[in-house]
Amino acid sequence: MQGGITIRHYKPSDYPAVIEVWNQTDLGGAQRGDNQAIIEHSIAMGGCMLIAETNDGTVVGTSWMTFDGRRIHLHHIGVKPDFQRKGIGRMLTEQSINFAKVKGYQIKLEVHKNNIFAVRLYKKLGFKYLGDYDVYIIRSFD
Repeated sequence: MQGGITIRHYKPSDYPAVIEVWNQTDLGGAQRGDNQAIIEHSIAMGGCMLIAETNDGTVVGTSWMTFDGRRIHLHHIGVKPDFQRKGIGRMLTEQSINFAKVKGYQIKLEVHKNNIFAVRLYKKLGFKYLGDYDVYIIRSFD
């Protein structure tokens, strides 16, 4: 533990607190197809979700990793606004990189180009810019 924060693995009872973090950080939720069943299915398929919590058990951050059989995809690294700029995002990212290293797979993430603090952190931790890729998605087939 560092600075009163513990990084641990997700458990199903964390889901409401995870959604609270994501709502406060605009990271995920039903509009993106993220729900408890998807999270737990992705973990069962070889992914992982890390939870950052305070000494009193308050969930303040998340890092969600999915596995596609080829590489680890890092999603939803987020820290509640009141806890940002305290090293928690770095702790989550370092633990996520370690998860990928132990599994023996590449790790990839997407970050908004205007999220300068995150971009700096990811570069410091060894992530390299892939190039001029545009990312496209179909969120719903309705």
